[in-house]
Amino acid sequence: MNIASLFSGAGGLDLGFKQAGFKVIWANEFDKSIWDTFRHNFPNTMLNTNSIVDIASDEIPDVQGIIGGPPCQSWSEAGAGRGINDSRGQLFYEYIRVLNDKRPLFFLAENVSGILLPRHRAAFHAIVDSFRNIGYDVKWALLNAVDYGVPQDRKRVIIIGFRSDLAVYYKYPPPLLYTKNLDEAIGDMPPPLPALENNKANSPQDLPLPNHEYMTGGFSTIYMSRNRVRAWHEPSFTIQAGGRHAPIHPSAPKMRFIEQNIRVFKPGHEHEYRRLSVRECARIQSFPDNFIFKYNSLSDGYKMVGNAVAVEFARVLAMSIAEALAARVLRKPLEYGLAAPNGIGLRAES
Repeated sequence: MNIASLFSGAGGLDLGFKQAGFKVIWANEFDKSIWDTFRHNFPNTMLNTNSIVDIASDEIPDVQGIIGGPPCQSWSEAGAGRGINDSRGQLFYEYIRVLNDKRPLFFLAENVSGILLPRHRAAFHAIVDSFRNIGYDVKWALLNAVDYGVPQDRKRVIIIGFRSDLAVYYKYPPPLLYTKNLDEAIGDMPPPLPALENNKANSPQDLPLPNHEYMTGGFSTIYMSRNRVRAWHEPSFTIQAGGRHAPIHPSAPKMRFIEQNIRVFKPGHEHEYRRLSVRECARIQSFPDNFIFKYNSLSDGYKMVGNAVAVEFARVLAMSIAEALAARVLRKPLEYGLAAPNGIGLRAES
């Protein structure tokens, strides 16, 4: 089943859908620091590098699905939180414009949990209503990727819609009965290398694994305000889009509480506290080791990894969409002339 990807980033969402059997034939990413990474890992996908506001809908091929996460900084709890008043927040309506013009069978839109904050509530519901007003049956949910085989706490709002004339019945996938931890994700990895001077990338041939290098430098008072160490038996903290805020490797002791918003590294163990490497963060985001991130500065590597949708989370969601479409086709095989989606997730009606 062919799909198009908007606001693709490095392609975590795209890779998850690819693993579920979908084919990403067209993608859009405006950030030039990401282009080499996307092209390297998706050589058969047409990448459009213009801003979405400058892309006419007829430039996008006809597809059965559209996926993507409009920029989330405007909705972030940690950021300025300007929401729909920020030009980046308004890009949601470009997504809706393309969706209305292309009329695919389904769409998936992803964003940070901050979009549900009280100050954004009216804008968020206006966005959901806009999806419904162009003819889609829409559901949304706040899901934690840790419940779907991803070794980190990562809450995200997932909006999924099916064209109303299809009468698709959809349920979000149920949480798994186990939680993957840091030991399972990164416990087998060799020691990484520190970044070169000014946090520049090492030569790839010098690294024990691709992108297995970590940012060096001090830690801000904001960083030191709360615990940044998760133990081996726990899932990671959320992987953020900046190396300065990468979690500490689980081999270090937990940080010592001093008072509200003040913690310190355990005295005498300061040398044990290092940030997770780019590859460790990628593992925690469930990227395979053969997915290569291209960058000269480590800050770009951490940004690409942290902004991505966790791959396994995307794959589980993609499978649930394929199964909902397949079940609908099996239930009403002649209506609308739909074909089963490439055999993805086909199952008999119970």
